[in-house]
Amino acid sequence: MLSALIFAAALQTLVIDDSVPHDSQRYTQGLSFDGKMLIESAGLYGKSGLYRMPSAGANAKDSVKLGSAYFGEGSVRVYDDIVWLTWKEGVAFVYDAKTLTQKGSFPLPTEGWGLTLWNGEMLMSDGSDELLVLSPADHRVIKTIPVKDGRTPVANLNELEAVGNTLYANIWGSDSIAVIDLPQGSVRAWINLSPRAKALRRRFPKAEVLNGIAWDGKNLWITGKLWPVMYRAHIKK
Repeated sequence: MLSALIFAAALQTLVIDDSVPHDSQRYTQGLSFDGKMLIESAGLYGKSGLYRMPSAGANAKDSVKLGSAYFGEGSVRVYDDIVWLTWKEGVAFVYDAKTLTQKGSFPLPTEGWGLTLWNGEMLMSDGSDELLVLSPADHRVIKTIPVKDGRTPVANLNELEAVGNTLYANIWGSDSIAVIDLPQGSVRAWINLSPRAKALRRRFPKAEVLNGIAWDGKNLWITGKLWPVMYRAHIKK
């Protein structure tokens, strides 16, 4: 497993301010805030779930599960809905944002990995070095955005969090976060959380790679697959 990536862009320092408990049974695939409510989607066949917590670190207020034939991936609220991707099954599920009742589904043109809302449209990753911009109305691909650090394509784009025109992207197989300028798709900086992630895995051997970024309006929240903790943090200026 890669611990960090080395590219041309500068390193940014993420300052950890606090931590809260995180369910270590969740194979985190998506993390985002809906107001104060935290939405988390978790993967693995037979264990995929979508959870809503009244705040970071709280127990789930409500949840839904996928059938064992589906591997849940990224999720995000899109207006009155919550959209939840699947990995290789070629489908995304749509739930009512108030009740978590399933409203429908739509086909995906690629694998589903990460999902965020950017300028009113869905921004999706599929593990490649390109981002797909999807229409929230009919779910068609409007365009794709190649992601590069200088001239180097950045592959394995995974969980996403858009904050204005800055995109934070987990890179699968690493403990690094790419800080990407939109709509250009250029990596402005890297956040290397390898030291903290390695220390956590020494204490909790079942914990896997960093994955999960959410913005609460003031701070970033960071966690990983099967991690027992979630961190509140800010970018050092």
